[in-house]
Amino acid sequence: MNFENIQLGIAPINWTNDDMPELGAENTFEQCISEMALAGYTGCEVGNKFPRNVHELKKALVLRGLRICNQWNSYELTTKSLEENKKDFTQLLDFLEAMGAKVIGGGETGNSCQGKKDVPVLEGKGMLSTENDWKKFTYGLNELGKIARDRGMKLSFHHHMGTCIQTAAETERMLNETDAENVWLNYDCGHFYFAGEDPVACLEKFISRTAHIHLKDIRPKVLQKVKDNRMSFLDAVRDGVFTVPGDEEGCINFPALFEIIKSSGYTGWMVVEAEQDPAKANPFEYALKAREYIKRLTGL
Repeated sequence: MNFENIQLGIAPINWTNDDMPELGAENTFEQCISEMALAGYTGCEVGNKFPRNVHELKKALVLRGLRICNQWNSYELTTKSLEENKKDFTQLLDFLEAMGAKVIGGGETGNSCQGKKDVPVLEGKGMLSTENDWKKFTYGLNELGKIARDRGMKLSFHHHMGTCIQTAAETERMLNETDAENVWLNYDCGHFYFAGEDPVACLEKFISRTAHIHLKDIRPKVLQKVKDNRMSFLDAVRDGVFTVPGDEEGCINFPALFEIIKSSGYTGWMVVEAEQDPAKANPFEYALKAREYIKRLTGL
């Protein structure tokens, strides 16, 4: 088994940040996708500057040899009714299906501190505190996953800092309490490391339930600053806690991750997704750095 059945994409959050639109406000949609293609990627996720007209978006992407592989969905199963969640989820499914994507991503934002600048990310995460909380959450996720599965797509849930599914234990419980045919994982090595977990051990444990992979690295010096100064998630991002694979300031063992992926038979996308301040970290330069590094390690 090699990497011939895996495709490599990149997220537009490297150019323009959905949570902090002021980061990369100067970067246009056309610049973003042109630089993605120029750096050698074949797919991408959807950002806030992407047109929502399917014909218009497809035309722009086809010109550059790109296609859509996923988009973030904000699940609010902890704070909104299942019917409200179904409505938003189905609308996004319609769009992604029309764009030819096979995965719908996202994490639980309903009780999360990820967007709150006044809450330390390592202290204020969302919680599923009772058995009933867990039951409601996993039941809703499973129901949404059924909708996706019936349409030939996979719900690929993103464990994320500041949310109720952040740690390896929380991720494992979520997967155990949902149907393996309905709910998959959007594995993210950077978020597991940030959460104090071993990304390599997590990938080994969860690869069989993984339908989408985000590749990002962590700058340990910035992470220590986040801890010392009790920083919010958004301020951590702005300060550069994340970077791309191949950055010498990073610390994650990507050779070990790629060995697991290679031997697993995984056939989805790997997506470089390292949100940074584009004014400090030129998006094209970092996209190219990651692309060359991944090619060197995988041949992809």
